[in-house]
Amino acid sequence: MTTPQEDFLRSFHAARPAVTVRAMAHGRAEDGRSSYEILRDRVAACRRVLDLGCGDGLLLELLAVRGPGAGRAASALAGLDLSPEELALARRRPCLGGADLRLGRAQQLPFPDGWFDGCVSHMALMLMSDAERVAAEVARVLAPGGTLAVVVGGGAAGGEAYETFLRLAKPRFEAAPEGERIPPLGDRRLRTREGFDEVFGPAGFGPVEWETVRIDLTGSPERVWATVGGIYDLGPLDPAVTAELRGRFEAETAASALPDGRIPCAMRVHIATAVRQDGGPRGGQMPGAPGGQGPAPR
Repeated sequence: MTTPQEDFLRSFHAARPAVTVRAMAHGRAEDGRSSYEILRDRVAACRRVLDLGCGDGLLLELLAVRGPGAGRAASALAGLDLSPEELALARRRPCLGGADLRLGRAQQLPFPDGWFDGCVSHMALMLMSDAERVAAEVARVLAPGGTLAVVVGGGAAGGEAYETFLRLAKPRFEAAPEGERIPPLGDRRLRTREGFDEVFGPAGFGPVEWETVRIDLTGSPERVWATVGGIYDLGPLDPAVTAELRGRFEAETAASALPDGRIPCAMRVHIATAVRQDGGPRGGQMPGAPGGQGPAPR
């Protein structure tokens, strides 16, 4: 049984498959890596990796074809997502022919205890409800010593197009009628170091390693709109309001265009990494959390 939030996410991604990859895959940190590549490198030593909210499979592809310096390719890959449309795109990637791609919820993972030594999630964990249950399930399927590495959004970098978009969009989102607003998504605690530890510590994870990275998303006006226009709040908004917002946004950001016509745009992301500790959850298994052996991977 899904929640209204999950129903919204499924509908949004059905209409806009690969929206997150289109928005972020071209972005680069100061060291030249994308946020996906940074996450890949956090589990470089892992051989059996699960991607929660795998979307169209880009991160799994990076894990499958790791290059020099990125560790050996994983021997077993699995991905879970709410969206059939996203998973259909993932299955088209030739290098993922052997990956175990499943439709499902992170609150009830269809994998055996201790099956993975790595778990990643790019811009998805922060959207999940019932965060304690998700943490308990991730702890269950990770072997002791396994690594959890996630990317969560950190907001606008400041002084660029993403900040301009949020300034222009906020009053329009607030003025939208109830039927054009998105439901509350995820758990805000997962966007801070302290909150992450509060959720994942009791599930059996050590203290989180937390790093904030600036991702440069500068590009053509069309590419920058694809980045900021991928925000969930635009999904149910009246198309006329969205068109008016885009016009205002492009008019304002044109003034900041670089000599080559590109628009400066950047956002911050937080990279959270935590290790599954030996033993069970602190204080015992979470009530209602699945235990024992689940169905074996396909």
